[in-house]
Amino acid sequence: MLAPTPTFAPRILVRTGATPADKNAAIREAAQLLTAAGCIDAGYGDSMLRREGVANTYLGHGVVIPHGMVDDRHLVRHSGLAVLQVPAGIPWHDGQMAHLVVAIAALSDTHITVLRRLTRLIQDEARLEHLRTTTREGDIIEALSQDAAPAAAGQGGSGPATDLRQRFDWTVDYPTGLHARPAAHWVEVAKSCPARIQVRHGTQVADAKSLIGLLQLGLHCGDEITISTEGDDEAGALAKICAAVTGLSAGEKAAAQRAAEAAAKAAGPVAGWNPADAPRILAGIGASPGISIGPIHVLASAEITVPDEPEPLTTGADRLHHALAATADQLKALADDTERRLGKADAGIFRAQAELIADTDLITLACQLMVEGHGVAYAWHQAVDRIAGQLAALGNPVLAGRAADLRDVGRRVLAQIDPSLKSGHDLPDRPCILIAPDLAPSDTANLEPARVLGLATAQGGPTSHTAILARTLGIPALVAGGSGLLALADGTTAILDGSTGRLYCDPSPADIASAEAWRERQRQQAEIEAQERALPARTRDGHAVAIGANVNNPEQVPFALDQGAEGVGLMRTEFLFLERGDTPSEDDQYATYAGMLKALDGRPLIVRTLDIGGDKQVSHLQLPKEENPFLGVRGARLLLRRPDLLEPQLRALYRAARDHVGAAAPTGQHAPLSIMMPMITSVPEVLRLREIADAIRAEIGAPYVPLGIMIEVPAAAIQADALARHCDFFSIGTNDLTQYALAIDRQNTELAPEADSLHPAVLRLIHMTCEGAARHKRFVGVCGGIAGDPFGACLLAGLGVHELSMTPRDVPGVKARLRGADMGALRALASQAYEQEDAAAVRALESALVAGADGAPGVAA
Repeated sequence: MLAPTPTFAPRILVRTGATPADKNAAIREAAQLLTAAGCIDAGYGDSMLRREGVANTYLGHGVVIPHGMVDDRHLVRHSGLAVLQVPAGIPWHDGQMAHLVVAIAALSDTHITVLRRLTRLIQDEARLEHLRTTTREGDIIEALSQDAAPAAAGQGGSGPATDLRQRFDWTVDYPTGLHARPAAHWVEVAKSCPARIQVRHGTQVADAKSLIGLLQLGLHCGDEITISTEGDDEAGALAKICAAVTGLSAGEKAAAQRAAEAAAKAAGPVAGWNPADAPRILAGIGASPGISIGPIHVLASAEITVPDEPEPLTTGADRLHHALAATADQLKALADDTERRLGKADAGIFRAQAELIADTDLITLACQLMVEGHGVAYAWHQAVDRIAGQLAALGNPVLAGRAADLRDVGRRVLAQIDPSLKSGHDLPDRPCILIAPDLAPSDTANLEPARVLGLATAQGGPTSHTAILARTLGIPALVAGGSGLLALADGTTAILDGSTGRLYCDPSPADIASAEAWRERQRQQAEIEAQERALPARTRDGHAVAIGANVNNPEQVPFALDQGAEGVGLMRTEFLFLERGDTPSEDDQYATYAGMLKALDGRPLIVRTLDIGGDKQVSHLQLPKEENPFLGVRGARLLLRRPDLLEPQLRALYRAARDHVGAAAPTGQHAPLSIMMPMITSVPEVLRLREIADAIRAEIGAPYVPLGIMIEVPAAAIQADALARHCDFFSIGTNDLTQYALAIDRQNTELAPEADSLHPAVLRLIHMTCEGAARHKRFVGVCGGIAGDPFGACLLAGLGVHELSMTPRDVPGVKARLRGADMGALRALASQAYEQEDAAAVRALESALVAGADGAPGVAA
């Protein structure tokens, strides 16, 4: 039966008295109803089954809501509901019994309305019981078509926090408080006990078996807590968890001592400005270059306490619905304003946030919590925190950035639900260096450079949206500075160096004057470099180094060329997959690659094929979870296992090359396009990839396109001479090469200062790569981070690298440094560098080898 409604009209299909064999059979039966009615393509049923593999769709009170993956929404033709009434019930998840299977096929945000109606319906227990057994399909259709509220049920309340029967009082003595690592150990031990275990801090209570719950307590060193147990072997459980908690104390203190020692080591001289006196130094990671000087202002934590105030689902669902709609409008306005002030790319951050609040998993979880009896504000806050916590815990910087965005936009929705929960930051009237635990992208976008001289955050990473926006605004910034930043006193004078990631507190007048003079010299130097950015990077003795830019799309090309780039040395195609909810088609990719060639107008373009895995995961590709994705199926390994990803991309690239040259081109002419494969470890991989590429090129009728490989693992560098026989060029990814050579996750903020690409071991691997390539006269480029560091660029040129590709803003400075150098001196510098004992000794060579005032050959300042 079909029943349209005035305000929301999905097709509602009902089958009463259903007797599916199991959960999967119920989903298939519901999907068949939707398919037969023309609501979905047949493949959407499989998508519903996949959803059950990653999420529990049990809403509560016998109602389940199977629905497809977000990435498969294109398989929905018309919004519709298929309801299977199962009077006898069917096991669903962890003992839950389903009586009403409401399969949702939703276009746009119609699922929000469906969930609102279902949460209201669940409140009416008598009506719900009737729907489980009625033989009239119209009863079910009517219930799912109404926006009218059922009779209000009594509201529950929440009493004061109480402890369980067995209890133990303890004062947290971990120097850095309860962070993820010890909390995970607490959870592991707690889960091994059958008894219920809870941790209370003041009025806040957490289940000791929930990592997110424990971390939400925000326990600091010195906080008093009560651990209590109840149930089977509660005394044994208390003894076990207390032994685990107190047993970590010595290790946490030792870790804090090691961190302090590392900080002391990090306080040594750096390449750049250094104080002559001895101010207190707090080291983080440089996120946006430049020096700022002024008083600091410490922002209080943006964390807010959301009271749990249950209310009838009737009003709660309505308030959530209206809050989501109002936030979507707010984000659109913010995106429009950001585009006017900062550009289209930065505005895209907020357009992406609008997609986050329409996520079905997020809204479903909030509704589930409301059904369990929680208030709408509390339910929404918990749903955001849980999903953001799951994303952040994956150790993936891209997903960690998504977690920060989700919390940012979740805060906006929360303020719409209850204006009293609005959290904002009041800046002082005078210009300041802003110190914060972290800063949301929307807060950063609204900073005024005239009032915020610099930005330092205790958390975050250099690839976060906050760091990107700080660079766009030209605000010097450091991230991951640690909790010591937050203990600084307001008004303390400081010097922030966003290039080296250091904050100098209470500097002497002499150091302030020195920093100001340095900043002025840097400004003047930048002006000269900008004026000469179109000149080639040709050393004083006539050796030319090609300079390219790292870009993601055609819109970024004009700016790169304006900065002096001579082409694109790295186009990261994974962003075609990361920045959308589905896999781009061959035609979509072709349009992008053709647009890149057109924008470059004959200049060289090097395109890296899809580099997914490790720190770059794409949810809609349904890749299997790996214990260590950095050592798993990533880069070329993935492409060889997924021809559905590799072959359309190669076809699109060869089509772009063919069409760029044109049918009337002279014989032998080829497009200024090169293709390189990521994460190569062996010759057989290269041979197989070349075989596939050659077959597709012949099929397309494309001109010859040079095929190169990324040198990112020590195995490839060591065997460079063998690999060079079978490819046209190398491009060294120094970020990954450093990570694999030093066994340091480059996204680990605790170890980040040690993941230095100028480590002698990394330089030796680069030297081996250049030597191996030279034996077969192969071109070698570098597209990693040190290519954009003027000193690093000089070392790379001296090691034998032919081309450097970098962030466009780094081009003028690198070209200027190379123009002021002598290649003989650079080769000597490189030889000396890889003989050093550590990265600090290598970096110390920069100041030691600066050309003298007499203009003797060397490395110009």
